[in-house]
Amino acid sequence: MKLHHLRPAEGASTDRTRVGRGRAGARGKTAGRGTKGTGARKNVPTYFEGGQMPYQRRVPKLKGFSNPNREEYAPVNIEVLATYFDGDVTPEALYAHGLAHKGRPVKVLGRGQIDKALTVKAHAFSAAAKAKIEAAGGRIETLGG
Repeated sequence: MKLHHLRPAEGASTDRTRVGRGRAGARGKTAGRGTKGTGARKNVPTYFEGGQMPYQRRVPKLKGFSNPNREEYAPVNIEVLATYFDGDVTPEALYAHGLAHKGRPVKVLGRGQIDKALTVKAHAFSAAAKAKIEAAGGRIETLGG
């Protein structure tokens, strides 16, 4: 076998369509552009809507306010803590298990049940999570920052 013997697999390549080459051609006469109008004569941008008010202009601009100082927490529910941990729970351990986004402060939320006495260290706790952890005999420690 030599380099000049190599050919693409059957059906892998097709000849390019030569459009606008007369009635006998595969794409003759109007060459797949229909009859008359802007689309037959020139390329119309894909976002052009035929003159009606464009979507981009008929949708209202965003209103409201985004607080640039908002503290974005990585939420973790106590059902997850009960599944993965025995003993101490720290943000570093949560990051290591892939249960919280690294670099964000951790907030423990109260979904699920917990039946172990865990020592949970996090940056914030919901009232429900606090109550459930303490009811199970555990302790909470709020971290600063």
